[in-house]
Amino acid sequence: MSEDTKVVAELRESFGKGFARRLRAAGKIPAVIYGHGTEPVHVALPGHQVSLIIRRANALLELDIEGKGQLALVKDVQRDPVHQIIEHIDLLVVKKGEKVTIDVPLVVTGETFPGTIANLDATTLSIEAEATHIPQNVEVSVEGLEEGAHITAADVKLPKGSTLLTDPDTLVVAVSVPVLDLETDTTAEEPAEGETEEEAAQEDAAE
Repeated sequence: MSEDTKVVAELRESFGKGFARRLRAAGKIPAVIYGHGTEPVHVALPGHQVSLIIRRANALLELDIEGKGQLALVKDVQRDPVHQIIEHIDLLVVKKGEKVTIDVPLVVTGETFPGTIANLDATTLSIEAEATHIPQNVEVSVEGLEEGAHITAADVKLPKGSTLLTDPDTLVVAVSVPVLDLETDTTAEEPAEGETEEEAAQEDAAE
């Protein structure tokens, strides 16, 4: 665990939309911690610090709750649909060495053969990994691939200790030649120099 994931969480006993608004106004984020058969624990998290941490997919927090340590995986983040302000966070209790199921973003690296493009058909892979070793993303290299080449989930190299849960035959990347969208030229012919539009129309009618 890195220092930037260590978060001091404050227990809260007050609930409701009004209290949540006051928390956010004070720069804090309401959150609930659950899992492993425990009773849900409601806390308030430091807004700025946690906002930076959860930019990473599947962020793991090392919480300090009144002096007691607790690992928690970010499972859901509710945001205001208009202002994108974080309204609430759901956290899942995890233990060191425990494996969890997560969806990890795919990142394409490299350049395909000149004149071709790589189409990303799947944006994430579902994997099982140790809670304390969750990859931020999984890279898929398309370096030098030619038209017709494709990569399935089974072809993707996963970090050590991770297990693929997505169907191995799932198409991840397909390489193709882009199709040019040629618009039909419907522009009327320009009148010859010195010829009026009316004369040109008469000539077209005569033809």
